[in-house]
Amino acid sequence: MRRIAFSALVLCVVSLQGCKATAPGKVEGAMMTKAKHTMFIGNKHASNPIPYSAQSVVDGKEAFSHYCVACHGMDGQNTGVPFADRMDPPVPSLASTDVQAYSDGQLKWVIDNGIAPSGMPTSKGILSDDEQWQIVLFLRHLPPAGSLGEPEMYGK
Repeated sequence: MRRIAFSALVLCVVSLQGCKATAPGKVEGAMMTKAKHTMFIGNKHASNPIPYSAQSVVDGKEAFSHYCVACHGMDGQNTGVPFADRMDPPVPSLASTDVQAYSDGQLKWVIDNGIAPSGMPTSKGILSDDEQWQIVLFLRHLPPAGSLGEPEMYGK
């Protein structure tokens, strides 16, 4: 009986080791990035109908400040967001080359639909199409990291 119990315990321990998640390697990460940019994130060829102007970027910053700062910080680069690097996957800096490589239409698609199960929520029914497109313009013209301070909600 002890032998059976011991064997069952060993089997459970070995089985649970297969459940451990590790960060993806370089090849796996590169493959997933390519897949996201070409297959999983839609709207690749859509163009932003909001023309660039200083005011449209300000409007995008305003919309961003109401919906996005809790996870991405005031500057879109996670400044002052205490959990950004502890999420799985971590909250990306919106100034990163991976994020900036998306087309405007893809960025709008992500804002509109979210990315499950990453933690990026959908904004359907919360932000208008114009607000989403204005946020895309803000994302293309992000200020320097840290220049806007920390979100009030995480203030000291």
